[in-house]
Amino acid sequence: MTRHIGSTPTTADFEALAHAAFARIPEPFAEHLDGITVHVQEFADAETLAAVGLQDPFQLTGLYHGRPMSEESVWSSGQFPPRITPYRQPLLAEWRATGVQLDDLVTHVVIHEVGHHFGLSDEEMHALEQGGP
Repeated sequence: MTRHIGSTPTTADFEALAHAAFARIPEPFAEHLDGITVHVQEFADAETLAAVGLQDPFQLTGLYHGRPMSEESVWSSGQFPPRITPYRQPLLAEWRATGVQLDDLVTHVVIHEVGHHFGLSDEEMHALEQGGP
């Protein structure tokens, strides 16, 4: 979705962009994404921000909720399925401030959070994005 003058992208628009990002994830990774859900929210709540060490809700554009695959066990039960939460207002603010296409921003957040599903840390993902080991 490109920058345009007009209506602000809705929650449904964000959900569609997130699902499109999932559809572009190649095998063998895609086969491990069954059951992950997407729940777009306007902002992270105060408890979530505190849990990740942030105060400004505009600093958090997305979050993975769930147990990484590396920690899953047949003995784990009673947990909600993993989910990715893109935060609409921070993403809209970044979109407006940077001019980066909204679908690219949402895809970046989805891919980053999928990385957490595979057990990668933020540091490991930043290194991969920079082309490092």
